[in-house]
Amino acid sequence: MTSIGIIGGGIAGLTAALSLAGRGYEVTLIHTGIKSTNSYLAQAGVAIPVLEGDSPRAHVIDTVKAGKYLNDEEVVWSVISKASEAYGFLLSLGLKFETNETEGGHSFPRVFTIKNETGKHLTKILYLHAREKGVNFIRGRAEELAVKHGKAYGVFVDGEFLKFDATVIASGGFTGLFKYTAGSPTNIGTLIGDAVMKGAFARDLEFVQFHPTGFIGKDGVKLISEAVRGAGAKLVTEDGERFVNELSTRDIVARAIYLQMKGGKGVFLDATGIEGFKKRFPQIYAFLAKEGIDPAKDWIPVTPIAHYTIGGISVDLWYRTGIKNLYAIGETASNGFHGANRLASNSLLECVVSGLEVARTIERDRPRVREVKEPHYHGYENGDVESIRRILWEHAGIVRNARTLREGLKKLDGVEADPRMKLLARGVLECALAREESRGAHYREDFPAMRKEFERPSFFDGKCRL
Repeated sequence: MTSIGIIGGGIAGLTAALSLAGRGYEVTLIHTGIKSTNSYLAQAGVAIPVLEGDSPRAHVIDTVKAGKYLNDEEVVWSVISKASEAYGFLLSLGLKFETNETEGGHSFPRVFTIKNETGKHLTKILYLHAREKGVNFIRGRAEELAVKHGKAYGVFVDGEFLKFDATVIASGGFTGLFKYTAGSPTNIGTLIGDAVMKGAFARDLEFVQFHPTGFIGKDGVKLISEAVRGAGAKLVTEDGERFVNELSTRDIVARAIYLQMKGGKGVFLDATGIEGFKKRFPQIYAFLAKEGIDPAKDWIPVTPIAHYTIGGISVDLWYRTGIKNLYAIGETASNGFHGANRLASNSLLECVVSGLEVARTIERDRPRVREVKEPHYHGYENGDVESIRRILWEHAGIVRNARTLREGLKKLDGVEADPRMKLLARGVLECALAREESRGAHYREDFPAMRKEFERPSFFDGKCRL
């Protein structure tokens, strides 16, 4: 029987596992904790254009506008045309969406949500169905890909070699390499860097999306969903001045907040006009209450935080990487769907679609791994991750310029850390330096306009190719 190894217990990995198990494959899913994934933490919802008055074409237009025309339109159409299939798949599992909402950049209320903790509900139901289908779950850390002569043979988990006919990376992005993020601290991109070191390309690493409304409190960094602004909350300075359209795309809103804060002003989210906040946003209400904030009466202090990495392992339309028998899905992968800026709630749609699609790809490819001498295991240590986090936050953050990017590269050279993380961080800095324009989530104050000659993706294999 063909054996498939999936790394990552989020929505993309679970969807792929369930779909592959349903096709009769022997599936093993390796994870560090289902509840610690970014998927589980996702508050908002899934963007699906199935309601009357909406259309896939309208959703495609919104996605390309948000992506500042850097999207691969074939990929955009491919993903969005499969949204109704993804919707039907989720409903077939017994999932019941509560409502649909409007988020920044959307021209229609097509974001399907469940109590503004949609990720938790999707993850739980996918996990239960995957177990029922006989998926083998291993709790452990996938440290390194087993690659030899351009072919993947499996993965090393806590030092042990596990051989698979096909390996699917669904371990998320690398926002954990930035100082402030509400995502999982385990998302440090180790396997993305590992894949690049072993022959794959990374794509569009310079595009890192910062969520406008992060909250830094006693219990760490939390996220205040865009749906709160969709419900009517306003962004104001400490003087009560409103300074931005709250439902603009995330790059615009995050940058507007950053500039207010750089000018010495505190920024707040005024949600006092939202009726029934506690019922509509229970997860957010709970952590605000712990901080002594009542959103019915108090303004909520907010700050932008690293939220989503648009770049990742370069894959084709069918989620194949440049390494044979190695696939990547969800936030780990990059094929041009999001362009230069992810449209809100397209990420969970991509997770489901890519999970379903990679199962079909593997069935077509019929991967087989012959007996092989165990590939070399390096046993890297993480090292000084905190220094990398500070460097990327300070030198490749919301607003960039050539001087600070070059300073970041110099500082990175002196950091003692896992070479795969350093390679990935260098890719972010070098590609941000090479892209001499501002587009979407990448903003250069020394090149503040979009430039036609840069309307193309970047690729990184140890050197940025733009």
